[in-house]
Amino acid sequence: MSTTATTTTTEGGNMSTTTTTGGGTMTTTAHDFGSGPVPAHRHGYGGGWVADTAAVASTAWVGLDARVEGHARVGGEAVIEGHARVDGHARVGGEAVIEGYARVDGYARVRGYVRVGGEAVINGYARVGGHARVEGHARVGGEAEHL
Repeated sequence: MSTTATTTTTEGGNMSTTTTTGGGTMTTTAHDFGSGPVPAHRHGYGGGWVADTAAVASTAWVGLDARVEGHARVGGEAVIEGHARVDGHARVGGEAVIEGYARVDGYARVRGYVRVGGEAVINGYARVGGHARVEGHARVGGEAEHL
């Protein structure tokens, strides 16, 4: 006879469910990115939240208050820190730094030695690369390219 025990805890918008059966223990965690809780986990390098539908390389840094959600991808040695967010189908790579309250979303691509900070937003199908700096309240969108 197999027994099952389930425990659910909620703390600060995060929900953790642990299920123990005769075959072992499985823990799932959900984080509310703003549209209701979704399965997510803390990134091993920096501790920031990453939705289970997103992907972040082990070599990339996601700071404690930063987040990667949706179907976004972060690779290389990219740094996502502060309260920055990478969302949608966006891609960030190389040695790019997304910091402050900056946001990269939509289908935007950021790579190279780019620095995005302040409350800047890169979205749409924009592509930013090289040594570009996007800061303050700047917006780069549509199909803009700065490579």
